[in-house]
Amino acid sequence: MQKVKCLVWDLDNTLWDGILTEDKNVSLKAGVKEIIKGLDERGILQSIASKNNFEDAYKKLEELGISEYFLYPQINWGPKSASIKRISEQLNLGIDSFAFADDSPFERGEVAEALPQVLCIDAADMDKILDDKRFIPRFITEDTVNRRKMYMADYSRRQDEESFDGTSEEFLKGLDMVLSIAPVTEHDLQRAYELTVRTHQLNSTGYTYSYDELKEFINSEDYIFLIAQLTDKYGDYGKIGLILVENTDVMRIKLLLMSCRVMSRGVGSALLIYLEKLAKKEGKRLLADFLATDRNRVMYITYKFMGFDEIEEHDGASILEYTSEEERDFPPYFTINTEKL
Repeated sequence: MQKVKCLVWDLDNTLWDGILTEDKNVSLKAGVKEIIKGLDERGILQSIASKNNFEDAYKKLEELGISEYFLYPQINWGPKSASIKRISEQLNLGIDSFAFADDSPFERGEVAEALPQVLCIDAADMDKILDDKRFIPRFITEDTVNRRKMYMADYSRRQDEESFDGTSEEFLKGLDMVLSIAPVTEHDLQRAYELTVRTHQLNSTGYTYSYDELKEFINSEDYIFLIAQLTDKYGDYGKIGLILVENTDVMRIKLLLMSCRVMSRGVGSALLIYLEKLAKKEGKRLLADFLATDRNRVMYITYKFMGFDEIEEHDGASILEYTSEEERDFPPYFTINTEKL
Protein backbone atom coordinates (compact mmCIF):
# COMPACT_ATOMS: atom_id res chain seq x y z
CA MET A 1 0.00 0.00 0.00
CA GLN A 2 1.52 3.29 -1.17
CA LYS A 3 1.88 5.88 1.62
CA VAL A 4 0.84 9.43 0.82
CA LYS A 5 3.64 12.00 1.03
CA CYS A 6 1.69 15.04 -0.16
CA LEU A 7 -1.99 15.95 -0.08
CA VAL A 8 -3.11 18.60 -2.57
CA TRP A 9 -6.25 20.51 -1.61
CA ASP A 10 -8.89 22.21 -3.70
CA LEU A 11 -10.25 25.39 -2.07
CA ASP A 12 -13.86 26.22 -2.98
CA ASN A 13 -16.32 23.91 -1.22
CA THR A 14 -13.42 21.70 -0.15
CA LEU A 15 -11.07 23.57 2.17
CA TRP A 16 -13.69 26.20 2.85
CA ASP A 17 -17.48 26.49 2.45
CA GLY A 18 -18.57 28.52 -0.55
CA ILE A 19 -16.98 29.98 -3.67
CA LEU A 20 -14.52 32.79 -3.08
CA THR A 21 -15.32 34.69 -6.28
CA GLU A 22 -18.95 34.85 -5.16
CA ASP A 23 -18.42 35.44 -1.43
CA LYS A 24 -15.29 37.02 0.09
CA ASN A 25 -16.39 35.88 3.57
CA VAL A 26 -15.94 32.13 3.06
CA SER A 27 -15.00 30.17 6.18
CA LEU A 28 -13.12 26.94 6.75
CA LYS A 29 -15.10 23.73 6.66
CA ALA A 30 -15.62 22.14 10.06
CA GLY A 31 -12.67 19.98 11.10
CA VAL A 32 -10.41 21.03 8.22
CA LYS A 33 -7.88 22.88 10.37
CA GLU A 34 -7.49 19.81 12.59
CA ILE A 35 -6.87 17.66 9.50
CA ILE A 36 -4.26 20.10 8.16
CA LYS A 37 -2.41 20.22 11.47
CA GLY A 38 -2.67 16.47 11.97
CA LEU A 39 -1.16 15.71 8.58
CA ASP A 40 1.59 18.27 9.15
CA GLU A 41 2.55 16.61 12.44
CA ARG A 42 2.84 13.30 10.57
CA GLY A 43 5.26 14.81 8.06
CA ILE A 44 2.78 14.72 5.19
CA LEU A 45 3.31 17.75 2.98
CA GLN A 46 0.37 19.76 1.69
CA SER A 47 -0.30 22.05 -1.24
CA ILE A 48 -3.15 23.52 -3.25
CA ALA A 49 -4.55 23.11 -6.76
CA SER A 50 -7.41 25.57 -7.14
CA LYS A 51 -9.08 27.48 -9.96
CA ASN A 52 -9.11 30.93 -8.47
CA ASN A 53 -7.43 34.30 -8.56
CA PHE A 54 -4.10 33.77 -6.82
CA GLU A 55 -3.93 37.06 -4.91
CA ASP A 56 -7.46 36.79 -3.53
CA ALA A 57 -7.18 33.12 -2.60
CA TYR A 58 -3.77 33.42 -0.96
CA LYS A 59 -4.91 36.48 1.00
CA LYS A 60 -7.84 34.42 2.30
CA LEU A 61 -5.50 31.60 3.34
CA GLU A 62 -3.44 34.14 5.27
CA GLU A 63 -6.59 35.56 6.93
CA LEU A 64 -7.55 32.03 7.97
CA GLY A 65 -4.09 31.49 9.49
CA ILE A 66 -3.16 28.45 7.41
CA SER A 67 -1.11 29.75 4.47
CA GLU A 68 2.17 28.48 5.98
CA TYR A 69 1.07 24.85 5.65
CA PHE A 70 0.96 24.85 1.84
CA LEU A 71 4.09 24.43 -0.26
CA TYR A 72 4.19 25.67 -3.87
CA PRO A 73 0.42 26.39 -4.06
CA GLN A 74 -0.93 26.34 -7.61
CA ILE A 75 -3.82 28.78 -7.80
CA ASN A 76 -4.66 29.45 -11.45
CA TRP A 77 -7.21 28.67 -14.14
CA GLY A 78 -5.40 25.73 -15.74
CA PRO A 79 -6.06 21.99 -15.42
CA LYS A 80 -5.58 20.72 -11.89
CA SER A 81 -3.58 17.75 -13.16
CA ALA A 82 -1.02 20.20 -14.53
CA SER A 83 -0.92 21.98 -11.16
CA ILE A 84 -0.33 18.72 -9.30
CA LYS A 85 2.42 17.78 -11.72
CA ARG A 86 4.16 21.13 -11.11
CA ILE A 87 3.93 20.61 -7.34
CA SER A 88 5.45 17.14 -7.75
CA GLU A 89 8.33 18.60 -9.72
CA GLN A 90 8.94 21.41 -7.24
CA LEU A 91 8.94 19.01 -4.28
CA ASN A 92 10.88 16.38 -6.24
CA LEU A 93 8.44 13.69 -5.11
CA GLY A 94 7.02 10.87 -7.20
CA ILE A 95 3.51 11.51 -8.46
CA ASP A 96 2.45 8.13 -7.08
CA SER A 97 2.88 9.50 -3.54
CA PHE A 98 0.27 12.25 -4.06
CA ALA A 99 -3.37 12.52 -3.02
CA PHE A 100 -5.86 15.12 -4.25
CA ALA A 101 -9.01 16.26 -2.41
CA ASP A 102 -11.79 18.03 -4.34
CA ASP A 103 -15.56 18.30 -4.13
CA SER A 104 -16.02 18.22 -7.91
CA PRO A 105 -16.40 14.85 -9.66
CA PHE A 106 -15.29 16.57 -12.88
CA GLU A 107 -12.01 17.79 -11.36
CA ARG A 108 -11.30 14.45 -9.68
CA GLY A 109 -12.03 12.74 -12.98
CA GLU A 110 -9.69 15.05 -14.90
CA VAL A 111 -6.86 14.31 -12.46
CA ALA A 112 -7.57 10.58 -12.41
CA GLU A 113 -7.48 10.47 -16.21
CA ALA A 114 -4.26 12.48 -16.58
CA LEU A 115 -2.49 11.18 -13.46
CA PRO A 116 -3.87 7.74 -12.58
CA GLN A 117 -1.19 7.28 -9.91
CA VAL A 118 -2.73 10.05 -7.78
CA LEU A 119 -5.18 9.06 -5.05
CA CYS A 120 -8.33 11.16 -5.60
CA ILE A 121 -10.53 11.87 -2.58
CA ASP A 122 -14.06 13.23 -2.53
CA ALA A 123 -14.19 16.27 -0.23
CA ALA A 124 -17.24 14.68 1.38
CA ASP A 125 -14.93 11.98 2.75
CA MET A 126 -12.31 14.32 4.24
CA ASP A 127 -13.24 13.37 7.79
CA LYS A 128 -11.82 9.89 7.08
CA ILE A 129 -8.36 11.09 6.03
CA LEU A 130 -6.65 10.99 9.42
CA ASP A 131 -7.82 7.39 9.94
CA ASP A 132 -6.76 6.24 6.46
CA LYS A 133 -3.70 3.96 6.74
CA ARG A 134 -2.23 5.58 3.64
CA PHE A 135 -1.88 8.78 5.69
CA ILE A 136 -0.41 7.10 8.78
CA PRO A 137 3.39 6.64 8.83
CA ARG A 138 4.71 3.76 10.88
CA PHE A 139 6.96 6.09 12.88
CA ILE A 140 6.97 9.80 13.58
CA THR A 141 10.53 11.03 14.01
CA GLU A 142 12.08 14.43 14.58
CA ASP A 143 12.64 14.68 10.83
CA THR A 144 8.98 13.79 10.27
CA VAL A 145 7.71 16.60 12.49
CA ASN A 146 10.08 19.14 10.89
CA ARG A 147 9.60 18.04 7.26
CA ARG A 148 7.57 21.04 6.12
CA LYS A 149 10.03 23.48 7.69
CA MET A 150 12.89 21.68 5.94
CA TYR A 151 11.13 22.07 2.61
CA MET A 152 10.52 25.75 3.36
CA ALA A 153 14.25 26.17 3.98
CA ASP A 154 14.87 24.37 0.68
CA TYR A 155 12.65 26.92 -1.02
CA SER A 156 14.75 29.78 0.38
CA ARG A 157 17.94 28.07 -0.77
CA ARG A 158 16.53 27.55 -4.25
CA GLN A 159 15.38 31.16 -4.55
CA ASP A 160 18.79 32.46 -3.50
CA GLU A 161 20.58 30.03 -5.79
CA GLU A 162 18.52 31.11 -8.80
CA SER A 163 19.37 34.76 -8.16
CA PHE A 164 23.04 34.10 -7.29
CA ASP A 165 25.50 35.86 -9.58
CA GLY A 166 28.30 33.31 -9.73
CA THR A 167 29.12 29.68 -10.36
CA SER A 168 27.33 26.75 -8.76
CA GLU A 169 30.43 25.82 -6.77
CA GLU A 170 30.77 29.39 -5.48
CA PHE A 171 27.18 29.23 -4.26
CA LEU A 172 27.80 25.89 -2.56
CA LYS A 173 30.92 27.25 -0.84
CA GLY A 174 28.81 30.01 0.66
CA LEU A 175 26.33 27.58 2.23
CA ASP A 176 28.69 26.51 5.05
CA MET A 177 27.57 22.90 4.68
CA VAL A 178 28.50 20.38 7.34
CA LEU A 179 28.08 16.69 6.46
CA SER A 180 28.15 14.37 9.47
CA ILE A 181 28.61 10.61 9.03
CA ALA A 182 28.20 8.38 12.06
CA PRO A 183 27.22 4.83 13.03
CA VAL A 184 23.48 4.23 13.26
CA THR A 185 22.27 4.00 16.86
CA GLU A 186 18.98 2.71 18.21
CA HIS A 187 17.89 6.35 18.44
CA ASP A 188 18.32 6.61 14.64
CA LEU A 189 16.49 3.41 13.73
CA GLN A 190 13.06 4.88 13.14
CA ARG A 191 14.50 7.53 10.82
CA ALA A 192 16.66 4.90 9.08
CA TYR A 193 13.53 2.84 8.43
CA GLU A 194 11.67 5.94 7.24
CA LEU A 195 14.46 6.70 4.77
CA THR A 196 14.30 3.23 3.24
CA VAL A 197 10.53 3.34 2.71
CA ARG A 198 10.43 6.95 1.46
CA THR A 199 13.52 7.04 -0.78
CA HIS A 200 13.19 5.57 -4.27
CA GLN A 201 14.94 7.85 -6.74
CA LEU A 202 18.26 7.94 -4.88
CA ASN A 203 18.32 4.35 -3.64
CA SER A 204 21.02 2.07 -5.07
CA THR A 205 18.95 -1.12 -4.89
CA GLY A 206 15.37 -0.03 -4.24
CA TYR A 207 15.27 -2.62 -1.46
CA THR A 208 13.24 -1.76 1.63
CA TYR A 209 14.65 -3.26 4.82
CA SER A 210 12.30 -3.99 7.68
CA TYR A 211 12.77 -2.27 11.02
CA ASP A 212 13.93 -5.54 12.59
CA GLU A 213 16.45 -6.15 9.80
CA LEU A 214 17.92 -2.69 10.29
CA LYS A 215 18.14 -3.25 14.03
CA GLU A 216 20.20 -6.41 13.47
CA PHE A 217 22.82 -4.47 11.50
CA ILE A 218 23.62 -2.13 14.41
CA ASN A 219 25.54 -4.68 16.45
CA SER A 220 26.70 -6.94 13.61
CA GLU A 221 30.47 -7.33 13.27
CA ASP A 222 29.99 -8.08 9.57
CA TYR A 223 28.35 -4.76 8.66
CA ILE A 224 29.14 -1.06 8.73
CA PHE A 225 25.86 0.79 9.16
CA LEU A 226 26.02 4.58 8.89
CA ILE A 227 23.67 7.55 8.79
CA ALA A 228 24.41 10.99 7.34
CA GLN A 229 23.10 14.37 8.41
CA LEU A 230 23.48 17.70 6.59
CA THR A 231 23.26 21.27 7.86
CA ASP A 232 23.97 24.64 6.29
CA LYS A 233 23.44 28.32 7.02
CA TYR A 234 19.73 27.99 6.25
CA GLY A 235 19.18 25.24 8.80
CA ASP A 236 19.15 21.47 9.23
CA TYR A 237 18.32 19.15 6.32
CA GLY A 238 17.96 16.38 8.92
CA LYS A 239 19.15 12.79 8.57
CA ILE A 240 19.39 12.52 4.80
CA GLY A 241 21.51 9.49 3.94
CA LEU A 242 22.01 5.84 4.80
CA ILE A 243 24.93 3.48 4.10
CA LEU A 244 25.02 -0.27 4.67
CA VAL A 245 28.29 -2.05 3.92
CA GLU A 246 29.00 -5.75 4.29
CA ASN A 247 32.50 -5.81 5.76
CA THR A 248 34.30 -9.14 5.44
CA ASP A 249 37.36 -9.85 3.29
CA VAL A 250 36.03 -7.12 0.99
CA MET A 251 33.82 -4.09 1.63
CA ARG A 252 30.56 -4.40 -0.30
CA ILE A 253 28.00 -1.58 -0.36
CA LYS A 254 24.64 -3.27 0.07
CA LEU A 255 22.65 -0.06 0.27
CA LEU A 256 23.38 3.59 -0.46
CA LEU A 257 20.52 6.06 -0.38
CA MET A 258 19.90 9.72 0.24
CA SER A 259 17.01 12.13 0.32
CA CYS A 260 16.06 13.76 -2.98
CA ARG A 261 16.33 17.12 -1.23
CA VAL A 262 20.14 16.87 -1.34
CA MET A 263 20.41 15.63 -4.93
CA SER A 264 22.17 18.77 -6.14
CA ARG A 265 24.51 19.10 -3.15
CA GLY A 266 27.06 16.43 -4.04
CA VAL A 267 26.23 14.31 -1.00
CA GLY A 268 26.33 11.04 -2.98
CA SER A 269 29.86 11.76 -4.19
CA ALA A 270 30.98 12.73 -0.68
CA LEU A 271 29.60 9.51 0.82
CA LEU A 272 31.36 7.39 -1.81
CA ILE A 273 34.64 9.25 -1.23
CA TYR A 274 34.24 8.49 2.46
CA LEU A 275 33.83 4.77 1.69
CA GLU A 276 36.73 4.80 -0.78
CA LYS A 277 39.01 6.25 1.89
CA LEU A 278 37.77 3.75 4.46
CA ALA A 279 38.36 0.78 2.12
CA LYS A 280 41.85 2.04 1.30
CA LYS A 281 42.64 2.45 4.98
CA GLU A 282 41.59 -1.15 5.64
CA GLY A 283 43.33 -2.45 2.48
CA LYS A 284 40.15 -3.94 1.03
CA ARG A 285 38.43 -3.99 -2.35
CA LEU A 286 35.32 -1.83 -2.49
CA LEU A 287 32.32 -3.38 -4.26
CA ALA A 288 28.75 -2.15 -4.60
CA ASP A 289 25.41 -3.79 -5.34
CA PHE A 290 23.16 -1.98 -7.78
CA LEU A 291 19.66 -3.06 -8.73
CA ALA A 292 18.03 -1.02 -11.47
CA THR A 293 14.50 0.25 -10.83
CA ASP A 294 12.33 2.61 -12.85
CA ARG A 295 13.47 5.48 -10.61
CA ASN A 296 17.15 5.14 -9.61
CA ARG A 297 19.15 5.59 -12.80
CA VAL A 298 20.89 8.62 -11.27
CA MET A 299 22.48 6.38 -8.62
CA TYR A 300 24.11 4.22 -11.30
CA ILE A 301 25.47 7.36 -12.95
CA THR A 302 26.88 8.51 -9.60
CA TYR A 303 28.72 5.21 -9.12
CA LYS A 304 30.17 5.35 -12.64
CA PHE A 305 31.20 8.99 -12.25
CA MET A 306 32.99 8.18 -9.01
CA GLY A 307 35.17 5.44 -10.51
CA PHE A 308 33.10 2.25 -10.19
CA ASP A 309 33.01 -0.25 -13.05
CA GLU A 310 30.55 -3.07 -13.59
CA ILE A 311 32.12 -6.50 -13.06
CA GLU A 312 28.98 -8.63 -13.06
CA GLU A 313 25.39 -8.23 -14.28
CA HIS A 314 22.33 -10.45 -14.21
CA ASP A 315 18.65 -9.54 -14.72
CA GLY A 316 19.18 -5.87 -13.90
CA ALA A 317 21.26 -6.61 -10.79
CA SER A 318 24.88 -5.49 -11.02
CA ILE A 319 28.01 -5.74 -8.94
CA LEU A 320 30.30 -2.75 -9.32
CA GLU A 321 33.89 -2.34 -8.16
CA TYR A 322 35.84 0.78 -7.38
CA THR A 323 38.73 0.61 -9.85
CA SER A 324 39.89 4.21 -10.05
CA GLU A 325 43.44 5.01 -8.98
CA GLU A 326 42.59 8.69 -8.62
CA GLU A 327 43.18 10.13 -5.15
CA ARG A 328 39.88 11.85 -4.49
CA ASP A 329 39.22 14.31 -1.71
CA PHE A 330 35.99 15.64 -0.30
CA PRO A 331 34.40 18.57 -2.17
CA PRO A 332 35.83 21.84 -0.80
CA TYR A 333 32.39 23.24 0.01
CA PHE A 334 31.81 20.55 2.69
CA THR A 335 33.02 20.34 6.25
CA ILE A 336 33.05 16.60 7.00
CA ASN A 337 32.47 15.23 10.49
CA THR A 338 33.13 11.51 10.74
CA GLU A 339 33.70 8.89 13.39
CA LYS A 340 35.34 6.25 11.20
CA LEU A 341 38.27 7.99 9.49
